[in-house]
Amino acid sequence: MPITTITADLTGLHVDAIVNAAAPALLGGGGVDGAIHRAAGPALLQACRQLPETRPGVRCPTGEARVTPGFELPARYVIHTVGPIWRGGNDDEALLLSRCYRQSLQRLREYGLRSIAFPAISCGVYGYPAELAAPTAVAALHEELANDVSIDVILCCYSDAMRATFQRALSAA
Repeated sequence: MPITTITADLTGLHVDAIVNAAAPALLGGGGVDGAIHRAAGPALLQACRQLPETRPGVRCPTGEARVTPGFELPARYVIHTVGPIWRGGNDDEALLLSRCYRQSLQRLREYGLRSIAFPAISCGVYGYPAELAAPTAVAALHEELANDVSIDVILCCYSDAMRATFQRALSAA
């Protein structure tokens, strides 16, 4: 299963789907979420607003994933997932983070897609330590892709330091 790490702007990648590390309301925000919304254009926000709420203000609960078109992005689709907020590691953060990666790959397969790029989910404003998030992400990807070598996965990092952290986890797996 091809998994690669790169340092790049996620919004410029030519893949079938990019993953948005979103907030539960799916209404844009800062970090990766804001960058994706800006690059995709206003139609992305409209598409997100059309997704049903699971409860007031929540269109995507933590650990789940939803899909919208990519609109003005080079990627055909955006898979929105909500990572856990780091609370010290004793609040099921690893399980929820793992679900983000697994659910995103499941949505990719449902749409018959073959290439996907992930950001470092929860490693920004949600405070998940990258050195803990990276092995969790890599393990979830390896397990989910164990019987499917046809999907290309890019772990797209915003800095060389973040890329090195994810590359170490990938090399250790």
